[in-house]
Amino acid sequence: MGFHHQRAQSVLLESERRSSISSVPSSQTNPNSPVKKKRNPRWSDVWLKNTKSLEHVIVAMQLQSLSKNPHIPTPNSKTKPLIANFCKIDRTLLLSDEILLRILSKLPDSQRNSNFLVCKRWLNLQGRLVRSLRVMDLNFLLSGRLILRFPNLNRVDLVSGSLLSTRNSGILLSNRIVSIHVDSWFLPIPGVGEENILDNMVIDRGLKTLACACPNLRKLAFIGGSELGLLSVAEECETLQELELHKCNDNLLRGIAACENLQILKLFGNVDGLYSSVVTDIGLTILAQGCKRLVKLELNGCEGSFDSIKAIGQCCQMLEELTLCDHRMDNGWLAGLSYCENLKTLRIMSCRKIDPNPGPDEYLSPCLALERLYLQNCQLGDKKSGRALFITCGAAREIFISDCWGLVDDIFSFASHCWRVKFLSLEGCSQLTTEGLESVILEWKELQSLRVVSCKNIKESSISPALSTLFSTFKDLIWRPDTKSLLPSSLIGGTHMGKKGRRFFKKTWDMKVLPGVHNHTSARQT
Repeated sequence: MGFHHQRAQSVLLESERRSSISSVPSSQTNPNSPVKKKRNPRWSDVWLKNTKSLEHVIVAMQLQSLSKNPHIPTPNSKTKPLIANFCKIDRTLLLSDEILLRILSKLPDSQRNSNFLVCKRWLNLQGRLVRSLRVMDLNFLLSGRLILRFPNLNRVDLVSGSLLSTRNSGILLSNRIVSIHVDSWFLPIPGVGEENILDNMVIDRGLKTLACACPNLRKLAFIGGSELGLLSVAEECETLQELELHKCNDNLLRGIAACENLQILKLFGNVDGLYSSVVTDIGLTILAQGCKRLVKLELNGCEGSFDSIKAIGQCCQMLEELTLCDHRMDNGWLAGLSYCENLKTLRIMSCRKIDPNPGPDEYLSPCLALERLYLQNCQLGDKKSGRALFITCGAAREIFISDCWGLVDDIFSFASHCWRVKFLSLEGCSQLTTEGLESVILEWKELQSLRVVSCKNIKESSISPALSTLFSTFKDLIWRPDTKSLLPSSLIGGTHMGKKGRRFFKKTWDMKVLPGVHNHTSARQT
C-alpha cells in the first residue's frame, strides 16, 4: 500500500508542475510580447551542408596531422608505423573523378584492363573508359546492366550475344563470318543454324535499348532483327557511321534508308551451313537510294544484277571500295561497275563464278578511277568472265591474285588490257607458267614491282633474257615461286631488292646461274 501511495503522489506532483508551466504566457500566444527576430544562418551551417566538398579536406588534414605528430616516430627509427598508416589511407580520394579518368586513360590496354579489380570506384571509372565491346549475352543488355557498367560505348557487336550457343560444348563451328558452339547432332545443312538465332522481337528490344542509352553510337553489328529495330537505331543514333548486318534481307533494308550518315556497310545474306537469307535487287536499290554517303560496301552472299550495281554507282557517288564475297549475281552485272565513277578498290572473294555471260563488249567500259583489284579464292576458269573482268578493271594500277583456281595462261593473257599496272602480286596460282607471266608483264611499260609466291609452274629454267633484264629494272622484287628457287638466297625473308636487284642479276649474267640466259651480252643491249 505504501508503494502505491508514493507513486500516486509523485504522478500528482508531476501533473501540477506541467499545468503551471503551460499557464505561463509565451511570445507566440501573447500578442503584447515583443516579436523575436529570425536568426540569420550561420556560416558554419551553410558550410556543413555540403559535406562532399569536405571529404578531400578532411583526408588532407589527416595526412598532415600524421606527418606533424611528434608521437609518431620518424622513418629513420627502427619501427615504421608512419608507413603503415599511410598504406591504410587511400590517397586517390584526393583526386577527382575527372583527374583520375585522365590518368587511367594514359595507361596501355594491358595495364588498364585490370584496374577494375582495385575498388568499386575504379570499377565505375574503368567502365566509363570502355568504348568498344562485344556482347556475349543479350540479357546483359536487356537487363540494363550493360549501360550502367559501360555508359560511353560507341562500338558494339551483338552478333555473338544473339546466338543460342552451347557453352559447354567442345565443338566450335567457325568460318570467316561467325563462330558458335554447337551440339554433336548439328548438321551443316542450309538453314539449320537459324534455330540458334534469337527471335526478331527480342533482338529489336535489344537494339532499342542500346540506341536509347548510347546515342553516340558509331559502329554496330547484329544478326537478325527487323526493320523496326533498325529504324530505332537510325532515329536515335544520328552519328552511326559503320553498320554490319547478318542474316540480312530485303525487308530489313527498308529501315536502312534512315541511316543518312552511314559510310561503311557490310551485308551478309546467305551463309552456307548457318542461315539462308535473300538480298535481291529490291533491297540493294533501297540501300542505294537511302545511303548516299557510303564509302565502303561489302556484299556477302547477296543476289543482284546489272540494275542494282548501276543504282549503287549512280546514287552512292562517294563509294570508293566495293567487296563481293560469294555473290549470287545475275549475268551481266560487271557492266554496272562502269557507273561507279569514284571506285578505287574492287575485291572479289570466294566466288564460284565471276560473270559467265557479261554481254557484248560495247557494254563493257573500264572504271577510270580504279586503282586496286583483289582476286582471292575465286574460280577464274571461264574465258568470258576473265576477259570481261580485266576489261572492266583496265585502269587498275595494282593487281593482287591469290589462290585462284583456273588462272591459266590464256586467262591471264587478258590482263594485258590493264595498261597502267605498277604492282603485280601472284600467290598460289599453280596453273600459271613462266611463259604466260612473261607475255603479260613485258607489255606493261609502267610495271615497277613484282611478287611471285608459291606458283609451282613458274620455273626459273624458263626465264628468258628479256625477262631477266626486266627484273633488273624493278624497284621491288619478291621471287619465291617454289622452295627450290635460287632468288630467295639473296632475298631472305622477302626483303625488297631495290638496287640489290641490279647487282644480283649482273652477277647471275656473268656466272650464268639463270638457266636459259646464254647470251648475256645481247641481253644487256636489249
